[in-house]
Amino acid sequence: MSDSVSFKLDGRNVVAHEGESIWTVAKREGVDIPHLCHKPAKGYDPDGNCRACMVEIAGERVLAASCVRRPTEGMDVKSESIRAQSARKMVIEILVADQPKQEVAHDKSSEFWKQAALQGVSASRFPKLEKPRIPLLDNSHVAMSVNLDACIQCGLCVRACRDVQVNDVIGMSGRGHDAYPTFDLADPMGDSTCVACGECVQACPTGALMPAAVLDGAQTGDSEDYDSEVASVCPFCGVGCQISLKVKDGRVKFVEGLDGPANEGRLCVKGRFGFDYIHHAHRVTKPLIRRDDAPEKGLNVDPANPLTHFREATWDEALDVAASGLAHLRDTHGGASVAGFGSAKCTNEEAYLFQKMIRQGFGHNNVDHCTRLCHASSVAALIENVGSGAVTATFNEIENADVAIVIGCNPAENHPVAATYFKQFTKRGGKLIVMDPRGQSLSRFATHMLQFRPGADVSLLNAIMHVIVEEGLYDAAYISSMTENWEAEKAHLADFSPEKMADICGIDAQTLRDVARTFAAGKAGMIFWGMGVSQHIHGTDNSRCLISLALMTGNVGKPGAGLHPLRGQNNVQGASDAGLVPMFLPDYQSVTDDGVRSAFTSVWQSGDFSAEKGLTVTEIINDIHAGNTRGMYILGENPAMSDPDVTHARDALAKLEHLVVQDIFVTETANYADVILPASAFAEKIGTVTNTNRQVQMGRPAVAPPGDAREDWWIEVELAKRLGLNWTYTHPSQVFAEMALNMKSLLNITWARLETQNAVTYPSLSPEDPGQAIVFGDGFPRDNNRAKFTPADVIAPDEAPDAEYPMILITGRQLEHWHTGSMTRRSKVLDAVEPEANCSLHPKTLRALGITAGDFIRLTTRRGTVALMARADRAVAEDMVFLPFAFVEAAANILTNSAIDPYGKIPEFKFSAVRAEKVVMSEAL
Repeated sequence: MSDSVSFKLDGRNVVAHEGESIWTVAKREGVDIPHLCHKPAKGYDPDGNCRACMVEIAGERVLAASCVRRPTEGMDVKSESIRAQSARKMVIEILVADQPKQEVAHDKSSEFWKQAALQGVSASRFPKLEKPRIPLLDNSHVAMSVNLDACIQCGLCVRACRDVQVNDVIGMSGRGHDAYPTFDLADPMGDSTCVACGECVQACPTGALMPAAVLDGAQTGDSEDYDSEVASVCPFCGVGCQISLKVKDGRVKFVEGLDGPANEGRLCVKGRFGFDYIHHAHRVTKPLIRRDDAPEKGLNVDPANPLTHFREATWDEALDVAASGLAHLRDTHGGASVAGFGSAKCTNEEAYLFQKMIRQGFGHNNVDHCTRLCHASSVAALIENVGSGAVTATFNEIENADVAIVIGCNPAENHPVAATYFKQFTKRGGKLIVMDPRGQSLSRFATHMLQFRPGADVSLLNAIMHVIVEEGLYDAAYISSMTENWEAEKAHLADFSPEKMADICGIDAQTLRDVARTFAAGKAGMIFWGMGVSQHIHGTDNSRCLISLALMTGNVGKPGAGLHPLRGQNNVQGASDAGLVPMFLPDYQSVTDDGVRSAFTSVWQSGDFSAEKGLTVTEIINDIHAGNTRGMYILGENPAMSDPDVTHARDALAKLEHLVVQDIFVTETANYADVILPASAFAEKIGTVTNTNRQVQMGRPAVAPPGDAREDWWIEVELAKRLGLNWTYTHPSQVFAEMALNMKSLLNITWARLETQNAVTYPSLSPEDPGQAIVFGDGFPRDNNRAKFTPADVIAPDEAPDAEYPMILITGRQLEHWHTGSMTRRSKVLDAVEPEANCSLHPKTLRALGITAGDFIRLTTRRGTVALMARADRAVAEDMVFLPFAFVEAAANILTNSAIDPYGKIPEFKFSAVRAEKVVMSEAL
């Protein structure tokens, strides 16, 4: 087909562009032709199986399915002829005959009933089949309900699972009219390997698959029974999925995915079904002040009544007490006696205000947030070697790659929507190389799965790069024109042959050579990594190796190529960009640069603040123990759960003379507070966030904060006023405008633009440019415009297994839970799917310990002990334990090591020497 053709549609001359079907052109021209077996969303291409979109073409004997038929020059199409309309109406009538009546349907307002109404069909002249064929209702899943009586065998649920999410759980069983979707061929949904992404629910046109939250006791529902819908952004991981929040009677009823640049309509179990935490009874709805007669600070409270040690207060009283306590410490002991922990769960504007308050109000840079605990080492290496702390290409660019490395991360569990693009990449023939000490589901899509020894990243990566150098597989032209320090890197790698590194990393030399050749042979390659790379004392070195690997193969700055550390929290990229780090002001401008500080103080209309780099999260905890930091303002962070060696961190929090905590729940950290300020959840506020792709997106309030809770930016402004700062903000848009004055990354990105466009990727080169998915094609933002090779040596983890602690502990996330669990464990669906603290060991290891899966196990490191349920998992090596960190009753960070990377200042969460032993239930309790 040429670029375009002209044809007639219902007597009008129309033009079809390349790739368009008759149905697509008709839709564009305002002609509604019914359809059931496809959707406009990516991944649901028409296949013509429902026959509800038939049209008449002059000169042809039979009608044609308009969704799959391409127009040709001069074709004469009639969509409104009596013959076409009658055929379509008959198809709908036949389907209606076998449907439950609309008034008792699983979904009274399903797409099917809308299409039937368009055809004027409310009942059928055709009888139901004589033989009863009504399948049993399947309510086995906590989040979704299956009523196959409404199924029309359109296949959309199969394609949703197979092609879009690439989970391959749903298939069709039976034949002819008796064909029906099944889960893992035979299981009910709740017993299958379904990961509850809900893509099938969103795709189903009849309501055969429905979110349980929409159904009443009689299993009848209405997908349009809501008062309002609000477009916003998912509050969980850094993928930044756009969502539609459906609100009924002031509460979010259900959530659907929108066609955002990072998700194209897709969601995961957290984004689709984890929304209800905002309505939990544990929400803090009034300001709280610690009672004078309260016992010592700590976690020794009644979980059923966490407010025992606090009294309610008015906002004026609470803000006055909070501010006066901090101001007293500042005025008595100096500004450095007060430190701040901000939040990557809040908006860009709130992050900016937080760092501004600490710097302007207390005169120093002791302000940090969770990036110190996730990707600080990655950011340090990126700034050092490419000049920027953000990704060089969006993860969606994998569609233009032919090879990709995924190392130290488990996207299928931690970034599930991003993982769908990785899986689709392999189905198109892309070569995926997975490297991780723990096996994972993504490995079944991989050409290579390298399950290397924990902590051996540098030996593994240096060996791969050694082969590329030795065999001349590097991109000499790119290296010559775009990089520096290549000769030093080459000389360094000479001593890292695969044969020498095999015993260190646990991967045989031939596999290392094959992986090197596979990656180097690609025309475009991407590298993705996670906290398995960054959370080591050599995390910066790990990232340096990945950067060097991309540079030597020329895989930066072109389509399908780039470096991408997958960010963990919904706004950790934006909070870092906004300056919520101790060594940088917004846009990673150094606090030690007098000109940079002057630019900000000029905008702030205030005096200078410290030119010294501030203390990080872990350093602030140590500084409390040293007696220097005496007070803290903590917004949306939970160091009593998230810091390494949390016993040490909790002792520090208990020592503080004045602690102000701003949060939506009485978290483990809030138990140590003197004042608790009730904050807003993300669905209750307006503001921008920036995802892992550098996409700035607008979040909008769907419901009001409960009780007297307030938006975080408002609380910050009111607190700042009481600290003596002349802040006059009345809306976050004013904060955004101020940010843009000193943040080049926001050039051409305005609040007004985001209100209508929803997402813009930075950098944006003009007011119309949607943003650059790929950067550094013509140079790097370093002094000489060149990226740098930085050689890395093998450094052993801080502690090694021994006779007393013979195993290796690795911590991480699970699919259903996120961060410290304060949100996801208060979601009905997420907590029901994964309700109990657990750890995973290899079946052989369990047998050797005399433990059966489901038994309780005690894990002990040099820092503490926890007891929890053991699971059998062959993906875990025989000398390893995997421990999720979302469960307060078995807090992983009681065990983890607080040793830090000297560059990124990040703790070594991913390697601790541990002892595992069986315990009886009474001991565990």
